[in-house]
Amino acid sequence: MDFGSRPRLIDRGKHNLLGIQISAVDYTAAVAKILEAAKGNRPFGVSALAVHGVMIGVMDAEHRYRLNALEMLVPDGQPVRVGLNMLHGTRLSERVYGPNLMLQVCQAAAENGLPICLFGGTSELLKKLSDNLREKFPDLQIAEAIPSRFRTLTAEEKDQLIAQIKSSGALITFCGLGCPRQEVWAFEFKDGLSMPVLAVGAAFNFHAGLLKQAPAWMQRWGLEWFYRFIQEPFRLWKRYLLLNPYYLFLFGCQILRIKKFKPDNCRKPDGEVRYG
Repeated sequence: MDFGSRPRLIDRGKHNLLGIQISAVDYTAAVAKILEAAKGNRPFGVSALAVHGVMIGVMDAEHRYRLNALEMLVPDGQPVRVGLNMLHGTRLSERVYGPNLMLQVCQAAAENGLPICLFGGTSELLKKLSDNLREKFPDLQIAEAIPSRFRTLTAEEKDQLIAQIKSSGALITFCGLGCPRQEVWAFEFKDGLSMPVLAVGAAFNFHAGLLKQAPAWMQRWGLEWFYRFIQEPFRLWKRYLLLNPYYLFLFGCQILRIKKFKPDNCRKPDGEVRYG
């Protein structure tokens, strides 16, 4: 992919997919929205959702509230893109793949002098990720790279983490905690940080060189899930062998109008989770 060429800008608004409000955007529009929020110091929660991320929201009313409270959910998976096209005629020709979105935002951040923060994973992963990003984008300013503590934070620790990120000068934060923890983190931290917070999942491992991405042809045909399943069958079998068919069943119910999925049919979380 040529990250230096962004000729199109497609933004066809948010649309209901199984009760989750997905933004029908392309890379250009997504990057533009993120940069606008960064320059304006505005909270802007972003997640790249494949079937797994959508289905967690479908099955959990509190998480559905969190997802729909984020400013932009991009169609990461081919079934999500196709679902938008079939239900709402959005005519999206490509998905907005989280790892590619991360690279495009990093390039735009480097070009515009916007420092970034990397949050999540181990110190070793963040070192490799930071080195690879600087090699790819020499002008990129990585203001902070903060490993996860792999536990729930106290309220005081949350405030300290927000202060650490803001004092670093970062204007965009990437969160790589894995789904759904990273979406919870984006929901709970974006307002305090007052900047774009991007939940990008496996992008950290991909760009650190710790996990191989599926070949381009498998991604085009929506077979990335199979490639990842072969790599990590014991961790991912429930996600792909149970949730994918369930997604197709519910999508069929929505498109045939057998069942309505209302985005406001959700439940506001009782309290914070504060993953860290």
